[in-house]
Amino acid sequence: ITSCLTFLTPTSRFSTMPRIENDIKLDFKDVLLRPKRSTLKSRSEVGQLRSFTFRNSKGSYRGIPIIAANMDTVGTFEMAQALHEFTLFTAIHKHYSIDDWSEFAAKHPECLESVAVSTGTGEGDFEKISAIVESVPQLKYICVDVANGYSEHFVHFVKDVREKFPSHTIMAGNVVTGEMVEELILAGADIIKVGIGPGSVCTTRKKTGVGYPQLSAVIECADAAHGLGGHIISDGGCTCPGDVSKAFGAGADFVMLGGMLAGHSESGGEIIEKSGKKYKLFYGMSSDTAMKRHAGGVADYSACRASEGKTVEVPYKGPVDETIRDVLGGVRSTCTYVGAAKLKELSRRTTFIRVTQQLNTVFGNS
Repeated sequence: ITSCLTFLTPTSRFSTMPRIENDIKLDFKDVLLRPKRSTLKSRSEVGQLRSFTFRNSKGSYRGIPIIAANMDTVGTFEMAQALHEFTLFTAIHKHYSIDDWSEFAAKHPECLESVAVSTGTGEGDFEKISAIVESVPQLKYICVDVANGYSEHFVHFVKDVREKFPSHTIMAGNVVTGEMVEELILAGADIIKVGIGPGSVCTTRKKTGVGYPQLSAVIECADAAHGLGGHIISDGGCTCPGDVSKAFGAGADFVMLGGMLAGHSESGGEIIEKSGKKYKLFYGMSSDTAMKRHAGGVADYSACRASEGKTVEVPYKGPVDETIRDVLGGVRSTCTYVGAAKLKELSRRTTFIRVTQQLNTVFGNS
């Protein structure tokens, strides 16, 4: 490999030769957390609330920093109501209308402190987000969400949102490298969404070959963000409560969940019955299903465009409360194993161990 690939230094990054990075990047499945001596007697002693003041908006946050993803099968108004009871956060998907938002604000004003309104960067998106924020002035958070956060258009859009809404806290992504985290923070974003390809219904890595192992992405992006006084969200890749703990241990300020919150009563979509069992559809926001539902089909540019998401049937799980308790209980237990009295201390108490196997699967993976 080394005979045909050039290992580039920063000064030679514009070489026309392919580049390969030599250091190993890791995913959640590649590590476990090392236990440490602890003075904690019970997981009930662990404090999970976090408080943040954001760099650009100067806004403040207090809650348990777990976020329902802004997917239309997860980031629903119903999910926001359920998660608010646990002081969790919801990024509401971008397909609700202005009237939908006004009705939600009138019926559930207490939830507005723990939700973000989402937007893309397409034609009409800036006008729509402006109208929603003007209609619901209690909203404090705006999530600017695209699959590829590396375009100049995206950075300019974030700058425009910051200029229009100087006191709103802006989430922006997705990216996976420190330099882009820094650029977005300097453009006006407060919280950067980190993750390309790790989601359970994302096929970006398969269709494009582009991505970054999520654990390493979180570690590197958290370091970049915190150096500027910014924050990050680990978005994607969590399959169980232990992965949520690993994301926090790696330095994530917030962890965003999609698949783990799919299939519940509060999730979007109709219940499907097959052979006496109940299911709900769960799909990526760049999937054929999403594009047919919201955009009339996969966009046909001058060349063929492939969707970058898949659609799956998730067994119906009932109310989301039990899942949330399972996640919160798992994170609390992690803190007791490593001696972190507060969620804030978890990253400082984390030592990752590389492993070749996570689980004993003789009786399955559950």
